[in-house]
Amino acid sequence: AYLPLDRQAPPERVAELLAESGAVAAVVGERTRVPASTPVLRADGVDDAGRPPVLATRSGEDPLYVTYTSGSTGRPKGVAVPHRAVERLVEGAAYCPIEPGDRVASTCNPAFDVTTCEIWSTLCAGGTVVPLPTVTDLALDEWVALVRDQAVTVMFLTTSLFHAAAWELPDAFSSLETLVVGGEQLDLAAARRVLSAGGPRRLVNGYGPTEATAFATWFLCTEASLAGRERVPIGRPLQRTTAHVLDDELRQVPAGEPGELCLGGPGVALGYLHRAELTAERFVTAPGTGERLYRTGDLARLLPDGELETLGRRDRQVKLRGFRIELEEVERAAVATGLVDAAFVEKTGDSNLAGCVLPGASAEVARADLPGALSARLAERLPEYMVPARWLVLDELPIGSTGKADRAHMLELLTRRPEPDGAAPRAGDLRTPTERKLAAMWSELLEVPVTSRDASFWELGGHSLRGVTLVARIRERLGVRLRLRDLFRVPVLADLAARIDAEAEPGERDPAASRVPTVEESGATAFQQQIWLAEHVDPRPGLYNVPFAWRVDGHLDAGRLAAALERVVARHEALRTTFTRRADEVRQRVGGPWRPGVRTRRADSREQLAALLRAAADDPFDLEAGPLLRAALI
Repeated sequence: AYLPLDRQAPPERVAELLAESGAVAAVVGERTRVPASTPVLRADGVDDAGRPPVLATRSGEDPLYVTYTSGSTGRPKGVAVPHRAVERLVEGAAYCPIEPGDRVASTCNPAFDVTTCEIWSTLCAGGTVVPLPTVTDLALDEWVALVRDQAVTVMFLTTSLFHAAAWELPDAFSSLETLVVGGEQLDLAAARRVLSAGGPRRLVNGYGPTEATAFATWFLCTEASLAGRERVPIGRPLQRTTAHVLDDELRQVPAGEPGELCLGGPGVALGYLHRAELTAERFVTAPGTGERLYRTGDLARLLPDGELETLGRRDRQVKLRGFRIELEEVERAAVATGLVDAAFVEKTGDSNLAGCVLPGASAEVARADLPGALSARLAERLPEYMVPARWLVLDELPIGSTGKADRAHMLELLTRRPEPDGAAPRAGDLRTPTERKLAAMWSELLEVPVTSRDASFWELGGHSLRGVTLVARIRERLGVRLRLRDLFRVPVLADLAARIDAEAEPGERDPAASRVPTVEESGATAFQQQIWLAEHVDPRPGLYNVPFAWRVDGHLDAGRLAAALERVVARHEALRTTFTRRADEVRQRVGGPWRPGVRTRRADSREQLAALLRAAADDPFDLEAGPLLRAALI
């Protein structure tokens, strides 16, 4: 069996999961870190081409993989999924038919169980798995262009990513044959918006917990099937799957009445690794029929047309960006830092966690610094999506009529909007037109008033998906192309506005002048293909850039320098070459003459000069749009 891990998870959590699962080795890439006690196999160092295949004797009940979800006790739960469960998922899958020749995108985090579909559903059907960066690695329009250039026909996407694309680029999926969306409640308006923009040909709303192997029910979204509905249903069970709406005694409830959704069939997992008591609690036997069922904890009802609709949770588990989170695990982790004596965490809005805390009596952190310090400590133990975006520090926890902490009141405090006097940015705080435009975009996106030029996007509740949306809106409204990594580097509003103004200087980023016109296309060399692939999969920006810097004494005519560069570009085809990918081939395109231009910057200190040089050297190139040469005068 294998254990998929999130490469971005904190080392402490990776070590915890390796120890808990009893993993005997870790298959790693060049930059992956694992505890020294874990034997390592290098993924790029295995050469078994000359060895005969090993036929292992396994039954359908043997585990194929273990994947971890959040646990209410503060301890993650390892779900053991057997071979028969994946066979049920891939065999005769009407919800997502894949045929030989289909190209299926692989974009999901390995820790997200939908990778089971991306890999096994594709390979077992004779399709091709197409590894792609996630939408958060590129600008949204660049990601869509890459999907189309790779001729992807099938894609699985988290609901939150789908929502981000639906509102910014609704025709993003029009080239797809099938798009399966899952992880959270699908927004009805977003689904209609994508369908009205032309596609994909099949839009499927999938539902299923990890314990039922990725997907258990599905609903085909069309303009007709969504007509007259208030919510998007989760539909009907997959092949060889049963779905029941039951009461607390595991008895069927009447159609239309709410109950707990319980799932059966060969897709149900073996249980929780090393957690026999919890397994017995959630994996039960139906009275009368003897069917083994998994109690999802999701409330649902059966609609008159036979479709299932979810109604929320019975417990304090939430879904955020496709991941299940037990709020108690986050609360326990917060208290375990020693910085707070009590913590209350809740989901606010569509894609954020927020919390109320009581400062620890012995914590040596100032009250004003507590939110930042607490988030930093949690980031060492928990995945990024489990760290609350905002903390409210209280003098005491509100107590309800029962004598217990009043969670409803704390949720009200967390979702309360600031008073109207701060709702509009004040001209005195925001100094430039770009700062004011950017503040308006942040306010709209983060749903909080933004009045300070020193505000940080991430500290105000931003996350990677909202960052993708912001980058798309900056390009649409301000005409400047940024990437999500730029927002990580420059999160403060004033600094980001200055970056935008610099990019938009007249003559510097004129799209009509700088884009390389294509006149000739041919196959790329082997070395060019290696660089193209590395640039798309390596997260380090500018790794293959070749920077040069010269110190010039005396007068320099910037106009003549630009003209000289233009002559050099016209003379050498290599400086007019860009790249694209068509099907399985990387192509090089030699364009006509273009004006490279020279950016002008000012440095007031050696430190600032060094920072400008580093930024100029590391700034990545767009291998497709070009140009692949730039110059700056500091």
